[in-house]
Amino acid sequence: MPTKDTNSVSAYLRVVEKALKRGDATEHTHRPALKALLESHRANVVATNEPRRIQCGSPDFIVSQGQIPVGYVEAKDVKIDLAIAENSDQLTRYRESLGNLILTNYLEFRLYREGEFVRSANLASVSKNGSLLPVKSADRELKAMLEAFFDSQMPTISAPQDLAERMARAARLLRDLIGDVFDSEDEAGDLHEQYEAFRKMLIAELSVAEFADMYAQTIAYGLFAARCNHPGPGFTRERAGHDLPRTNPFLRKLFNSIAGPDLDERVTWIVDELAEVLAKADISKILARFGKAKRGEDAVVHFYETFLAAYDPDVRELRGVYYTPEPVVRFMVESVDHVLKTQLGIPDGLADSIKLPTADRKETQHRLTVLDPATGTGTFLYSVIDKVRETFAVGRGAWPAYAAEHLLPRLIGFELLMAPYAVAHLKLALKLQSTGYDLGRDERLRVYLTNTLDEPHVGAGLPLFARWLAEEANVAGDIKKTSPVMVVLGNPPYSGNSQHSGVDEGKGHPL
Repeated sequence: MPTKDTNSVSAYLRVVEKALKRGDATEHTHRPALKALLESHRANVVATNEPRRIQCGSPDFIVSQGQIPVGYVEAKDVKIDLAIAENSDQLTRYRESLGNLILTNYLEFRLYREGEFVRSANLASVSKNGSLLPVKSADRELKAMLEAFFDSQMPTISAPQDLAERMARAARLLRDLIGDVFDSEDEAGDLHEQYEAFRKMLIAELSVAEFADMYAQTIAYGLFAARCNHPGPGFTRERAGHDLPRTNPFLRKLFNSIAGPDLDERVTWIVDELAEVLAKADISKILARFGKAKRGEDAVVHFYETFLAAYDPDVRELRGVYYTPEPVVRFMVESVDHVLKTQLGIPDGLADSIKLPTADRKETQHRLTVLDPATGTGTFLYSVIDKVRETFAVGRGAWPAYAAEHLLPRLIGFELLMAPYAVAHLKLALKLQSTGYDLGRDERLRVYLTNTLDEPHVGAGLPLFARWLAEEANVAGDIKKTSPVMVVLGNPPYSGNSQHSGVDEGKGHPL
């Protein structure tokens, strides 16, 4: 595509030279000239420079063409050696997280794609008196580099490992930005309100760093869940809240609150970058590979573990989040089923459907309810569904009717951390779909974000976000009081190095 102004480099260098000769120029002085240079290259290009966003660690420019983000530009002072700057902590983060990035000191431009150097363009050098000495091939070099920048296409991702690594890089940068924004806002800010809500409702000892970590993981997995549920092209952050399954109204409200239209503009850009990564992912192929993991492992959980390992191995260890081998889960579920049948007089085991009168005899309720009190990503409930479906296939009535009336009302999970909670809902919904059961529009899984041993909370008078958390916890509280749980099934916290012992004195967090 032809440039808008073939003499834009000459005009740009004249403006930079004039500022340099004044003797008081800083890296900020040349930003208007750089913006004009970038926007002169093609029609419909906008290079956005938002000082408030930059203060919290965003690149200096987000470059878009016709509303579509193309890439990012980070500018340093003219005197800065880019060979040194590219290895700074800031640029290392940007190169790891952003697929299309230009680093410049206003005279030299370096293009990086997926963290790797692609090419450079040198426009001029500075003489002793402050004059610029243009490079003879400057126009041609810059044009070639900007053509490569604007024509960059994010590759389609079809392997779970590749997607996990791309998501992890973006989520890691998002985590750092959230911490920076938190530090820069006052105590009445949205992030402070949400942080205090989590401390009050879920984890009293939650640190700001852990909050930022949880926040970033939840946005990453909320977007992933929305993408899995999104039909066709056009996936964006703004659409994601609508694409989350209606079967979990809390997760929809939660995600719209932390990543919807009102998301702080200082972190919006990296969430949009993450959404673009997912938009380019071949989700159908990735989901198809979920059923092809080695040794029959549950690939959704294996994907989560892979994400955590790439995202931050230390965080993974501190949470005690490790994959529970599928054979171990299956053995435990089979054992429970066997005991129910042989020792407790329930011939159908986990597939039981008998209802008994309640204490007041006004209603009936299932006699066999299964609870996973630290459900993580729902691995044990997933296996219970598998076992019941296997039993059901031997010749009992219609599966959808049975699942709606006698299976899902009996499966309960409590989870303390948002990201595993989001994954559990996604994974169990996909599992049910694969068995031939589609959750109804207003039907939700009985997996709740709550502290298993905590008491219900009074929601009146609380800020909106805290009220949502209280509502979820209170529904779980009613279940704790009224549901006759016969089976408590799951993996106990076991990692000796983990944090967040909480009121239950656990030492880890199983998947």
